Amino acid sequence: MTRGSQRERDRERALARTGGKGKTKDDGLTPEQRRERDAKALQEKAAKKAAQAAAAAASSGGGGKGNNNNTKK
Repeated sequence: MTRGSQRERDRERALARTGGKGKTKDDGLTPEQRRERDAKALQEKAAKKAAQAAAAAASSGGGGKGNNNNTKK
């Protein structure tokens, strides 16, 4: 069996597994709307991570990642 036919067969099997959807990104949004949506999601994710870091720092007494006093100088 040649490699080309194996690739084609694998593509057909993968297409069958996904239900024939293929690689479509059609979510009904323009590129500008998609950028705004993604930016908002990233901001929310960053805010959530910052809140978790602040809560962890407050509960641990400030001994977080940035406070490494055990290194030799």
